[in-house]
Amino acid sequence: MSSETSSAAAIGDVEGVSLYDVDHPAPVIEPPRKRTGKTPKASRGNFEMYAWLFMRLSGIVLVVLVITHLLIQLVLDGGVSKIGFAFVAGRWASPFWQVWDLTMLWLAMLHGGNGLRTVINDYAERDNTRFWLKMLLYTATVFTVLLGTLVIFTFDPNIR
Repeated sequence: MSSETSSAAAIGDVEGVSLYDVDHPAPVIEPPRKRTGKTPKASRGNFEMYAWLFMRLSGIVLVVLVITHLLIQLVLDGGVSKIGFAFVAGRWASPFWQVWDLTMLWLAMLHGGNGLRTVINDYAERDNTRFWLKMLLYTATVFTVLLGTLVIFTFDPNIR
């Protein structure tokens, strides 16, 4: 018996009993959802790769933005007790803070929406359920981003 044969026969040995050998390869594991006639053909696009990359990059930027935001708001500006209407009015009078908060809003909503889209794709088994959950997610994300953007740029400190 050569060393190749003995190493191939030893694969899967449990207490001297060989589970797999050259004549009996490992069983094929079926995917959780088989492709059917209704399943769309795999596209050549890279959307999922870009979505994965966006999650990593936006996560890093969000950590920096949020920690800096908390450090400035809670430590340097006197803490939560100072935050009120006048405080926000003073902040949003500066285009720098408008862009800062807008960037946090957009990145957080897109990052969270992309993460939830992945969860829906993983756990919603029926196509119809997956479709409606994603439509609800997209609607809520767009609504929140648009409303938040509108509030940041149309904020009027003289409102009564």
